[in-house]
Amino acid sequence: MNYEWLDEYLLSKLGVNKDYKEEWEWDRYLINGKMIAAICTDKTGKEIITLKCEPSFGEELRIQYEDIIPGYYMNKVHWNSVYLEGEVPDEVIKDMINQSYELVFNKLSKKMQKEIRNGDKND
Repeated sequence: MNYEWLDEYLLSKLGVNKDYKEEWEWDRYLINGKMIAAICTDKTGKEIITLKCEPSFGEELRIQYEDIIPGYYMNKVHWNSVYLEGEVPDEVIKDMINQSYELVFNKLSKKMQKEIRNGDKND
C-alpha cells in the first residue's frame, strides 16, 4: 500500500472507530455505526479504499484519476474507490476522507454531533 498514513488519519477523526467485517474481509471506519470508509481488496486482489463523496466531486475525480473508480460493492453515485497501489496524490485522498467524514457526520442528529464533539461518544 502506498498510503501508510491512512489508518492513523482516519482514526484521528472525532468519533471514528475501526472494525473488521469478517464476511466481507473489510476494515471499516465508522462514526456512530455509519461507515465513512472501507479498506479491502477487489475481486482481483488489489487493495482499495472506498469513500463517500458528493456525486459531482466523485465524478470529477474519476475523470481526472484512472485509479479512482465508482464505489466497489457500494452505491456508484455516492461512493468511490481508490486503488492503493495507484498514483492518486495524498492530498486528494485526504480531501476525499474529509468529505466522507463530513457527509456522514452531518447526517447524525445534532445531539449525537454534540456528544462526539464533546468526547462523550466514540462509536
